[in-house]
Amino acid sequence: MTDREPFRTRIKVRHYELDTLGHLNHAVYHSYGEVSRLELLEAAGALKGLPGVASVLLETHVVFRRELRAGDEVDVTCDVKFGTGKTFRMDSNIIKPDGTLAAEITCTLGLMDLERRKLVEDPRGRFEAAGADLKVLSTSE
Repeated sequence: MTDREPFRTRIKVRHYELDTLGHLNHAVYHSYGEVSRLELLEAAGALKGLPGVASVLLETHVVFRRELRAGDEVDVTCDVKFGTGKTFRMDSNIIKPDGTLAAEITCTLGLMDLERRKLVEDPRGRFEAAGADLKVLSTSE
């Protein structure tokens, strides 16, 4: 385990993302998590070198902690946790600049062979073989 911080993406809450109560719509939290996941994969070089393979979201869960309102800026963290098998986790926290935790997002993903439409074995190994920087992907590398 390392003491470095997970990857972060800064996002500003936009007025059109609000619900009728005036705070961030629940579905947008998922979008913010997706933005951070894709930014992390790009920063790690994990979107290149995997021809015919793509990441696929299998499950996502959000725990809402504090409301977000228009104009708020947040940092959305993202960290990959590899285990054994065909799936891996990408966990995110949505954090206000003062350190307040607004939401926690836990996702289960896999890498899908786009021709066979099946998950591939050992996603960590696939990322590594493709030249992805595993230290950028995960704080536990």
